[in-house]
Amino acid sequence: MKTFSSPECQGAHRAMRDTLDVIGGKWKLVILSIMLQRKWRFKELVREIGISPRILSKELQELEMNKLVTRTVCNTRPITVEYEVTPHSRSLETVIQALREWGVMHRQEVIGKKEPAQVEAIV
Repeated sequence: MKTFSSPECQGAHRAMRDTLDVIGGKWKLVILSIMLQRKWRFKELVREIGISPRILSKELQELEMNKLVTRTVCNTRPITVEYEVTPHSRSLETVIQALREWGVMHRQEVIGKKEPAQVEAIV
C-alpha cells in the first residue's frame, strides 16, 4: 500500500502544485481559452473577457513569464500590442476542453437542465 509520503505521491503532488501555480486563479484559464482562437490586441481582450486592464496586464505578464503567451509590440501609430498563445500553451487545449465540458455538466447538475442553445453558448 502506498502512503501519501511515497516518492511517487510526492512527485505527483509537486506536479499538481506546479500546474496550479502556473494556471490557477480566476482568470488564467479563461484568458488562455479565449486566446487559443487567434491573436488578440490588449483592448480586445479587456472587452472580450470583461476584466480590468490592470488585472489583465498582471495575468498576461505571468502567462508570458511561464512561456504560455507571447507579447508583440506592433510598429503602428498609436502603438498596438498583440498577444498570442505559444506552442507550449497549446498542450493545455485538451485540459481546457475537458474543463469546459465538466463546467457544462456541473452547471446542469447544480442548477438544472439548461436550454440547448444556452449550453452550447457556454462551450
